[in-house]
Amino acid sequence: MSISRFIAGFVVGGAIGAIAGILLAPKSGEETRRIIGEKAQDMARRADETAKQIQSKADDAVSDLQKKGEEIKGKIQDLMSKQKDSKSEAES
Repeated sequence: MSISRFIAGFVVGGAIGAIAGILLAPKSGEETRRIIGEKAQDMARRADETAKQIQSKADDAVSDLQKKGEEIKGKIQDLMSKQKDSKSEAES
């Protein structure tokens, strides 16, 4: 299971639980609507923070892969250059 699916399931489950708890609590309609609004804002904020954290980790991973790719490219170019030099010396 991917981490993004787990987080999405966690958020959805939390939302369902919070809404069920609010709706089943003995409060007035106005108070219930206020609480639902506050919870929705809180959950939206948390989802946004989680998305930003995931994006940051993904950006870091892409950056690391790009660096490693450049290192590998440099090593391959060095090997090709050495092989070309060896071939030129052998022909001389």
